[in-house]
Amino acid sequence: MKMKEQQFEMIKQQLKRLTSTDCFYKRKLGGIDVDAIQSQEDFEKLPFTWKGDLRDAYPLGLMAVPEEEIVRIHSSSGTTGTPVIIPYTRQDVDDWAEMFARCYKTAGITNKDRIHITPGYGLWTAGIGFQNGAEKLGAMVIPMGPGNTEKQLRMMMDMESTVLCATSSYALLLAEEIARRGIGDKIKLRKGVIGSERWGDKMRKRISTELGIQLYDIYGLTEVYGPGIGISCDYECGMHIWDDFIYFEIVDPKTGEVLPDGEVGELVITTLRKQGAPLIRYRTHDLTRIITGDCPCGDAHPRIDTIMGRTDDMVKVKGVNIFPSQIEEMLAGVNGASSEYQFTIDHLQGKDVCTLAVEVEKGTDNADMERAIRTAFKSKIGITVNVKPVGMGELPRSEKKSKRVFDNRY
Repeated sequence: MKMKEQQFEMIKQQLKRLTSTDCFYKRKLGGIDVDAIQSQEDFEKLPFTWKGDLRDAYPLGLMAVPEEEIVRIHSSSGTTGTPVIIPYTRQDVDDWAEMFARCYKTAGITNKDRIHITPGYGLWTAGIGFQNGAEKLGAMVIPMGPGNTEKQLRMMMDMESTVLCATSSYALLLAEEIARRGIGDKIKLRKGVIGSERWGDKMRKRISTELGIQLYDIYGLTEVYGPGIGISCDYECGMHIWDDFIYFEIVDPKTGEVLPDGEVGELVITTLRKQGAPLIRYRTHDLTRIITGDCPCGDAHPRIDTIMGRTDDMVKVKGVNIFPSQIEEMLAGVNGASSEYQFTIDHLQGKDVCTLAVEVEKGTDNADMERAIRTAFKSKIGITVNVKPVGMGELPRSEKKSKRVFDNRY
């Protein structure tokens, strides 16, 4: 993707500021002549920023402004290793709210909506990001946070919530609970804004059908504001990215070379306006591609495809690289199989053994399903697995992100 002139000027301003301030990037970019960066090609020679860099900067090493300008911190949702602390200035918070409000507008959500927010609050960026954007839009916020499904449904009915904000896992849990209780006629939802984890078409259709709503993919990560830097539109053909706030590239995960538009690779993000903790060429680990051409919705902001997986989600079994997205795509082609699965790898008696537990629709023959799924897995992914069909709802549901791949070999 060709860098716009305005983006280049904003990046140059950021680089000059960061290399003249006693901060992380003054050290990271030491020895680089910023004035010599005269083109997109020059910019693409700058070193990447990695998650490890951000962890090494703990606690406030990323701060690029005086501390009195910091109004808030957030931390990534990862549960292992040193946390990543991201400081925000007032402008950062306002810019984030502006981007998120734009997301809501793209989804056809207005200040007449009642927005039911289930993602977590606190150090995690999700809940408060959804809330700040909704308040910027002028909509009524119902700030539930995660858990207590009984109360969620009560408030959803009594407050007549029209928009559900959730992870796909929790949206599915709520949809199943609404169907089980037979209260669908008391639910007034019309839209769902879903983020935090990737989800396949089968899961999307199931949530959309059971709740009777249109769903939108929202994108973001704590290191880059949080959710709200992009969203899908009514046409569900990728996610519009707010390129007046961020610049993005797609690179080969192995070589780091920038890829042509349309090729799948790792998303790399540079912030254009961020003050508290700007990022230069940050490797997100998210796999996607740039979608070329005009969107039918008329929005001129560039698009990336729905996130296909993460470079660190991949597991290698018997020499075959396996991504969760491949399993989802395989199951989408098997009649009677649901979107919910668990893939387990064990090392038994000197060899790797894979087991795929899949929820199947009521009335299907387990032996037939076992054969169909095993055959599809071998055909599309290339290895043989043990298949374990289970009833709908038997696999665990999560209020946050669902873990679907368990590698027990190490």
